[in-house]
Amino acid sequence: MSTISKKYVGKKLKLAWYILLSNRDTKNGDLMIRKVYVEVTARFDTEGNITPLSVTWEDGTVYTIDKVVDKRRAASLKAGGIGIRYTCRIVNQESYLFYEEPRWFVEAKS
Repeated sequence: MSTISKKYVGKKLKLAWYILLSNRDTKNGDLMIRKVYVEVTARFDTEGNITPLSVTWEDGTVYTIDKVVDKRRAASLKAGGIGIRYTCRIVNQESYLFYEEPRWFVEAKS
């Protein structure tokens, strides 16, 4: 694997872990999760189905969604909110992406 590929994969893994891992406040053990609104490129088909294709993070980095594993109406129990929850695989790490009309968000540690 080339150095450029290693850096790219490393950066994508870093985002995936950032999204997936919860952060605990060392003083009282509470979960510190926040809603991060993100830009999403998605495909809308003729039946009205939405398939997210990529996520643009706060710093402008674009991450391609390798696969949508699951789609269901669900609540974000960590960050609050309800909408369509997409379980997405990004660089072999699964994370949740929520569509809360009209915006998209992920759960991220504070």
